[in-house]
Amino acid sequence: MSDPRHLNRIAYFAAVVETGSFTAAAARLGITKAVVSQQVAKLEEEVGASLLVRTTRKVRPTEAGMAFHRRCVVILREAEDAFGELAETAAAPSGLLRLTAPFDYGVTVVVPAIAAFVAAHPACKADMALSDQSLDLVGGTFDLAIRVGWLADTSLQARQFGSFRQLLVGTPALVARMGEGARPDDIAALPFVANTVLRNPLSWQFSAATGEIRTVSPRASIALDATFAVREAVREGAGLSVLPDYCVVDDLESGRLVRLLPGWSLPPGGIHAVFPAARFRPTKVRAFVDLLTEREQRRMAA
Repeated sequence: MSDPRHLNRIAYFAAVVETGSFTAAAARLGITKAVVSQQVAKLEEEVGASLLVRTTRKVRPTEAGMAFHRRCVVILREAEDAFGELAETAAAPSGLLRLTAPFDYGVTVVVPAIAAFVAAHPACKADMALSDQSLDLVGGTFDLAIRVGWLADTSLQARQFGSFRQLLVGTPALVARMGEGARPDDIAALPFVANTVLRNPLSWQFSAATGEIRTVSPRASIALDATFAVREAVREGAGLSVLPDYCVVDDLESGRLVRLLPGWSLPPGGIHAVFPAARFRPTKVRAFVDLLTEREQRRMAA
């Protein structure tokens, strides 16, 4: 069935089934009733089966016609998506990009990326919701979500484009209290600032290069529900905490904060672009994720 006319005949047949008459199908398609009738008859001849039962009042599919229509719907949708994707691929990014991201990573990494994206693509605008809660993608409000950490819903359409390290940090004065040769268990002797956005803010598994693993449960002196708030408390000497590397890179370089237990590591987290269910993604979405990926790779290499 390589003849391109077959796709037209399938479309005519599907329109008849969905509207219940040749007249209504012709009106939907913008052609004459005679053309629809003639093409559907040729389709029945080619497949060697009666697809429709014609009465004076209504047209309905036969059992074979119902089964065939189900397959036709898939074929027509695939064809429509193929043409749509081809058009999107050829087009320059344009329109409003709606996305959501966690507050800390959003401010630190995504906002600068948005500024660069809009500057590079003047036909695009951006609208971003910053939230440490995982906002719903099903309702169609967002084109894209940036998720940091570990995806709880494995059914999501997601692409990991980066990663981050979790670092135990504190002020130099607080770190000095731990002394030389400190081990994970020694954290319990110092105040700790808990980030309640995390699933388990008071359980941390440290791994040494030797393969030793230690799980510690510090006692929180302060509990806060925003990563930037935790960082501020740590900067003020309120306690130690575990923070993502992208939040503390400047503090570590300036010496305002110090990394504890450099010989021990915590599990790295992923940075994901999460997409709503769709058969293809608009050019603006693909272009922005590509730009964000490039910037994230540069950040990790620095």
